Amino acid sequence: MRIPILKLHDYLLISIQTEIDDNTAIQFQEDLLDKIHNTGSTGVVIDLTSVEIIDSFIAKVLGDVVSMSDLMGAKVVLTGIQPAVAVTLIDLGVHLKDVPTALDLEQGLIKLHQELGE
Repeated sequence: MRIPILKLHDYLLISIQTEIDDNTAIQFQEDLLDKIHNTGSTGVVIDLTSVEIIDSFIAKVLGDVVSMSDLMGAKVVLTGIQPAVAVTLIDLGVHLKDVPTALDLEQGLIKLHQELGE
């Protein structure tokens, strides 16, 4: 299964609507990095509203996606982080302290716009 990545102006929007397995996470990482490279997008919003739990591998991939996107010049905003996901990320040592967050996709777009100074 592939996670859809939508382009809106200079941004990429991802809404993860299901629990993801290891293969899907790796495919998502590759797809997102390719899409950033091919489109020149400057910002990414990843909506995790539907993700209720994550394991250590998915948490690592999520942290890696944020770091890799940043290296490619795209700022990432995470939205809709559920309480259990937040606890898991901290428990696993995946600290996303420099990553802006928002409650929902709409607020995430506003936050991304602010972060990029546009």
